Amino acid sequence: MTTTRSAVVEDTGSLGVRRNARLTSLTGFVLLLALFAEGVTVLSVGSLVVPHIVIGTFLLAPVALKLGTTGWKILRYYTGAPAYVHAGPPPFLRRLLAPVVMLSTVGLLGTGVVLMLHGPGSTDRMAFLHKAFFVVWFAAMTLHVLIHVVRSVRSVATEYAASREAVVPGRGVRLLVLAACVLVGLGLAAWSTGYTAPWTHLFGH
Repeated sequence: MTTTRSAVVEDTGSLGVRRNARLTSLTGFVLLLALFAEGVTVLSVGSLVVPHIVIGTFLLAPVALKLGTTGWKILRYYTGAPAYVHAGPPPFLRRLLAPVVMLSTVGLLGTGVVLMLHGPGSTDRMAFLHKAFFVVWFAAMTLHVLIHVVRSVRSVATEYAASREAVVPGRGVRLLVLAACVLVGLGLAAWSTGYTAPWTHLFGH
């Protein structure tokens, strides 16, 4: 009886690991698409300052979700949750890269929000920090994408194109979470449009 109960607990824990990993990958795919769009605006921030601000603000929601799922995995691993310990830590390069990606992303978006709220009158130091975070973030994120892009695309294909038997249980919940995340992001993006006028004036639009 004890052995059976342990097996059930272990199987449930393993399922939790798989569900979290799948949600992390799917969120990463949403981020990949949004970051690509944001990257296009960086090529000409002056003429694309409005979409730069709007997309950047949208990113706050999926970034928060990604940090949440990744943070949960880290917390469970280092607090000794059997299923997460059994799954093992990520490869060394990913462990080395993760804190750089997290901190630079938070710094980049945080300084971006401050610049948006305070307008062109923001201090030069804040603008410098935003650019500095971008340089670090771009280098770290390039490696991060190269490492994760195949897995993210495969996760989307498995989640929505594979047979029901191949899908990790909880697909409906994950879809709702992602939909809610996108809706929150769109709400934030709509809110940010109220702060774009000073920037369009600065760039002569």
